[in-house]
Amino acid sequence: MSEQSQPQPNIVSFSRLLDRAMRILGQRDHSRAELARKLQQSAQRAAWAQQKEPEIVTEELLEKVLNWCQENGWLNDARFTERFIQSRSRKGFGSQRVRLELAQKGIDREAIDIAMEETEVDWSACAAQLAERKFGHPLPKEWKEKAKVLRYLQSKGFMSEDIQSVFRNFDD
Repeated sequence: MSEQSQPQPNIVSFSRLLDRAMRILGQRDHSRAELARKLQQSAQRAAWAQQKEPEIVTEELLEKVLNWCQENGWLNDARFTERFIQSRSRKGFGSQRVRLELAQKGIDREAIDIAMEETEVDWSACAAQLAERKFGHPLPKEWKEKAKVLRYLQSKGFMSEDIQSVFRNFDD
């Protein structure tokens, strides 16, 4: 009788969790770790919105959904990493910032290094375009103004070699 009086845990079903994963991946690519975190959060948010007990997402079920997504081509960390690098470089962020953000999204260091080597992004050119867009052409020649450009590019995550090349190429 004591077994019947205890409520059954509210475990989310595979199809429901897979549906959530498809909706999340339908909006944009995600890393495996990022999708796992969002699926955990979605169960908690849904319960909060409906003012119910949160559904339990077991690790086994989560792995099953993530593996299904990966096997069917919905989830691919390499593709995500490549697209993320392209996107962030177009938005004016440097390689250091991109590396940091990828690590925060759960991509391992080796995969980041490989993707950064394989990318066709010219970080020096990105830094030069960003500096010209922000400070105009020609770039400042006075040290005080050059320091502003330098700090701005550093805040965007560009490496010192890329920043130095901006001024080296500009001076030529």
